Amino acid sequence: MNSKLRYKVFIPPFMLLVIAVLASFLNLPGFLKVTTIINDWILNSFDWLFSAGAFFMVITCIAVFISPLGKVVIGGEGAKPLLSKWRWGSITICTTTAAGMLFWATAEPLFHLYSPPTSLAITPGSREAAEFALSTMYMHWTFTPFVIYAVPALSFALAFYNLSQRFSISASLQPILGRRCSHSIGGIVDSIAMFALVAGMASSLGTGALVLASGVSNLTGFTNGSLLLGLVITLIVVSFVASSVSGLHKGIARLSAVNTAIFILIALVAFLFGPTKTIVVNGTHALVDYASEFVTRSFSLNLDPSDGWAKSWTVFYWANWLAWAPIVALFLGKIARGHSVRAFIVVNIIIPASFSLIWMAIFSGMILELDLSQNGMFYALLNQSGEGAVVFGLLEQLPASTLLIGLFIFIAFLAYVTAADSNTEAISSLCLETQATEENASPLKSKLKILWGTIIALIAWFMTAFSGIDGIKMMSTLGGLPALFVVLAMNLSLITWLFKSFRPSNSKSSALSSGQTYCQ
Repeated sequence: MNSKLRYKVFIPPFMLLVIAVLASFLNLPGFLKVTTIINDWILNSFDWLFSAGAFFMVITCIAVFISPLGKVVIGGEGAKPLLSKWRWGSITICTTTAAGMLFWATAEPLFHLYSPPTSLAITPGSREAAEFALSTMYMHWTFTPFVIYAVPALSFALAFYNLSQRFSISASLQPILGRRCSHSIGGIVDSIAMFALVAGMASSLGTGALVLASGVSNLTGFTNGSLLLGLVITLIVVSFVASSVSGLHKGIARLSAVNTAIFILIALVAFLFGPTKTIVVNGTHALVDYASEFVTRSFSLNLDPSDGWAKSWTVFYWANWLAWAPIVALFLGKIARGHSVRAFIVVNIIIPASFSLIWMAIFSGMILELDLSQNGMFYALLNQSGEGAVVFGLLEQLPASTLLIGLFIFIAFLAYVTAADSNTEAISSLCLETQATEENASPLKSKLKILWGTIIALIAWFMTAFSGIDGIKMMSTLGGLPALFVVLAMNLSLITWLFKSFRPSNSKSSALSSGQTYCQ
């Protein structure tokens, strides 16, 4: 199948990224100052909308799950699934928050342990602060983040397979804007989403390279500098490009299946040889606190308005995940064909959120307990050697630590490879006018994946080795505001389909079930 490049989608984010990198190179302090001012304005002005929007999407998913829409098959009755549920679930875990989960599961709770919200009057470094820290990890890394990804992904999947067959984020907006209007703004919406994700991927890849380089240095004694960072990033890019050549099924699916199995193995070792009873008890108490305080924490109702903790953490997280959500939706939606909407919610929200919850209970709970019992040893390590060193310090407390550290480096590597593979798959598809099938892939699409992978690698290496990654992180957050409105619009489309599902005799609802186009 021949594919043409969508220049209006490809050129703007490409040029913006080049300009941003040049600006950071020529005047990094000035660049960071400007982006910081803009980010502070976004968080101060729209924090309520980020919080309300995320909570509203959680309610939408619950309603969709129990509604007749839950029975609709993505692609229509008789659609053949692209993936088995095991591979589907593995991909979902490994291409969404797995990479970040590895990095922050041990480092973030220490920040909350020693710097809880001032308005809660919690004593830093206390047992109360530890319980707050663990329940906060549940808030930041379980159900709400996966809902932020799942809502636009489900909206896109229904639009792509059951309605328009147009591979575009704006295609999901047809039920509320109409086919012609959604098509006319498609280039703008897709360009914004691409810029946000490419900047976010560079940030994620840079952060991941820091962790991997720290681990390699820990095992081999090599100097952890710009050369090692460059080698790690190059290896990641070469690996995900090689994976992409083998296609969606053979590449991402196989890597994700292996990665998930090793995830489970390391978690079991940590659970069985760590403070098992304490992990269970503290994890259960934190879970009760998380569930009982979910609404309150979603809107930061327990904090004083002058307390900036929520903006620095919870709202900041929602903004970052929203920046990624539209592009991630393209990939998650594309691999969902042949499964019901209800199965989609289980695989994209319940399973990965539960997996993440267990992971946080084990590793966040363990690091908190060890730090409290060893007089702040890990918090000192955090301040001295950085976030990446904390997880390796934790693994050294377990039997066969060298083997575990090696396995951890391996799964961290695979997590970044699969995430990069899936996201460049979506980015490259978005740059094309027509879509190639897995069996008949477009040569142009393969070239685009290599091009974007190279660009992302160069930005990640440049920023981490010479300028720091703060600028790229800011760029990712800047994409959160426009992405918020895009995702909320996609949520509204999903609600439109939800109401139509209660009218099975309606021709439009029937078309949705059968996979025919109705939006004109």
